[in-house]
Amino acid sequence: MEVKQKKVAQQFRNFEKALGEYRHDEPLSRFLTRFYKSNKQMGSSDRRMTSRLCYNYFRIGGATFQEDPLQRLILAEFLCESVSDLVDVHRSQWSTHQQAPLPDKIGFLAGQGISFEDDIFPFHRHLSQAIDKKAFCRSHLVQPDLFIRVQKHAVAEVEAELAKNAIPFDKVRPYSYRLPNGAQLQQIKKIEGLFEVQDLSSQESLDVAEIEKGQSWWDACAASGGKSLLLLHKEPNLQLMVSDIRLSVLRNLDERFLQANVKTHYRKKVLDLTEDVDHIMQNERFDGIILDAPCSGSGTWGRTPEMIKQFSEDKIRDFSSLQRNITKRAADYLKKNGQLVYITCSVFREENEEVIDYLEKECGLKLEELKLIAGYNRKSDSMFAARLRKI
Repeated sequence: MEVKQKKVAQQFRNFEKALGEYRHDEPLSRFLTRFYKSNKQMGSSDRRMTSRLCYNYFRIGGATFQEDPLQRLILAEFLCESVSDLVDVHRSQWSTHQQAPLPDKIGFLAGQGISFEDDIFPFHRHLSQAIDKKAFCRSHLVQPDLFIRVQKHAVAEVEAELAKNAIPFDKVRPYSYRLPNGAQLQQIKKIEGLFEVQDLSSQESLDVAEIEKGQSWWDACAASGGKSLLLLHKEPNLQLMVSDIRLSVLRNLDERFLQANVKTHYRKKVLDLTEDVDHIMQNERFDGIILDAPCSGSGTWGRTPEMIKQFSEDKIRDFSSLQRNITKRAADYLKKNGQLVYITCSVFREENEEVIDYLEKECGLKLEELKLIAGYNRKSDSMFAARLRKI
């Protein structure tokens, strides 16, 4: 037991050092990469455990933020892991429950007078009505899986290489696969460019779109091109324009398209849709527009749990206002009967249903299909997608 105590004490010191240096002004993953470069004395097992402890610490969200880091971490390790030396050393009476299903562990803690579920996700009063609050909050205690989308011609090759490299996978859609989080795909050089890392819910977000050969489409907030690649996966014979507010991001899109061997010709424009863009767009009109709107990202915080602490409630209205503004401008460039596909990775009604209500009332659009893509029961992100038609 003494050996385990010393090991746990060192693990906690590493965690405290990392947590003390984290300024909450960047993703935790990016910070930890720099932290390990600055602390080269830490071995690979030390780095893995420090990452685990840091992520688990943030996974319990707003719960027990007033308690000291050790007590919070013990609670997090008990809830998020099936085996934990930290729990064994500091809460040995909990250890017999460590491998129980999550609901049973939560029930055990309730019996100890420890109630925290409503605090995991402190913004739950803003959740879209269709979301199961309890299931959504609990999902933050479980690390999401990794998902990839494979090019249609490469299914057999990718499956063979995954098997050859002993990476377990589960086919969940014709071209979609679930893998363990942290699978080292970058080490398999033979399948570079044959797949895209893309969450399952993101892959499903364009299921609401009605895509036909030869149509003209505009990805209005293209970023690095994930939705554009998904669009072309569904129908490569399109006239495509992509735009973003940042030229550097569009250059990343070019590199990503090149790696994916995209043969469809596409046009690019740098556009700020918070301002009038008529002088750039002129008489452009499209059969379809994808607007993957800037949003809180609240449906993805299972992957970035540190965001729960960094986010403030007033930002929800700010995002909602931004979304209404840019979507209204984008809708002006639809052909009559053209479709607008509105997407967010948010779970807040102000960014989802309330924006759709606004677009119907103010922008000459009619809602045809709305889909809340709930990922919280399947270890994926949660997203929102809707198709509206220009009247």
